[in-house]
Amino acid sequence: MNFENAVNIEDLRHCARSHLPRAVLGYVEGGVEDGIGMARNRAAFDTVRLVPRYLMDTSQRTQKSMLFGREYAMPLGVAPMGLSGISRPGTDLALATAAGRAGIPFTLSNVSNDPLDKVVAAGNGNVFFQLYPCLDRALMYATMARAADLGVQVLMVTVDVPVHPNREHNTRSGFGSSLKLKLPYVLEAALHPRWIIEYLAHGGVPKFRNLLSAETTAASSAREIAIAATAQLADDSQTWNDFEEIRRRWPGKLVIKGVMHADDARRAAALGADGVLVSNHGGRQLDLAPSPLEVLPAIRAALPESIAVMFDSGIRRGSHVVAAMCLGADFVFAGRAMLYGAIAGRERGAARAIEILKQEIDLQMGQMGCASTDDLGAKWVL
Repeated sequence: MNFENAVNIEDLRHCARSHLPRAVLGYVEGGVEDGIGMARNRAAFDTVRLVPRYLMDTSQRTQKSMLFGREYAMPLGVAPMGLSGISRPGTDLALATAAGRAGIPFTLSNVSNDPLDKVVAAGNGNVFFQLYPCLDRALMYATMARAADLGVQVLMVTVDVPVHPNREHNTRSGFGSSLKLKLPYVLEAALHPRWIIEYLAHGGVPKFRNLLSAETTAASSAREIAIAATAQLADDSQTWNDFEEIRRRWPGKLVIKGVMHADDARRAAALGADGVLVSNHGGRQLDLAPSPLEVLPAIRAALPESIAVMFDSGIRRGSHVVAAMCLGADFVFAGRAMLYGAIAGRERGAARAIEILKQEIDLQMGQMGCASTDDLGAKWVL
């Protein structure tokens, strides 16, 4: 199937799967341990019941949504994803460009592969930056300063990776940031010549270009940078004091990503967070964690309206976006759904993913009798 003919995200997923070797696909689609968390994320949406109201004038439906004082074309952005360049070179830029043209935010990870300055330029002012705290605090602060100097307005601090997760699928294949695959997976990769040609044409394993300084990155190999990343990230010594220091240093809006408990949300707000992103990292960290959808209402209830509550994990349909907003989210982010589009067709594929989800949100609102995303809330939920 051609990505341009895709009618839903699952179609784009099939296009992406045909492009990727099994080991890389495992990295993109895999969860952690038994995959219970990923399955729960999807199943949680199946339990939501949205009650329609008819004979309502919805002829002027609008998805325009505000976040941190800025209006976006729809209440959906692109979630941060690390090592996206292993799927296709230039994936970060493709996603940022598509998001910028669609008028929605794109979030770049500090373990991404395309340089922050180029992504910011491509994103039309819509680029957020996501930060994994580092053991070397000076390195972390320098990264934050670089993002601020480039005009990034929103920083997302991810706190749900205190230790490296047990992703058994990566262990089986030999897949890691250095991509030293075991022989059966190398042989299987030969069945995906397009991926191999692009991979080799762009120098093999992509570098993390937004973790270390530009000088160190230029002088180091992808493997050396990957080793440094492994040493720096998954910081089990970080505390709320570190978050306070980040708040003190960051001049823009600050979001804490990975919040799953109402008490943590309250504490983040008390320490100066402008928003919380309710997320279980797409089911890739703690396998027995609840779905973010299950804890979302309690977190929304714990916070004042001035604190933005965002959501990610498990988004595959426009109806999922609507459901999350009815349960308390002010804004929603999608990761894999967008990545499938970029893998399938680069910028045009990413644009197709955005278009599909926007159409589905519009149809969902029309069926419900809701004319504006501002009106979404608990009153629609059975």
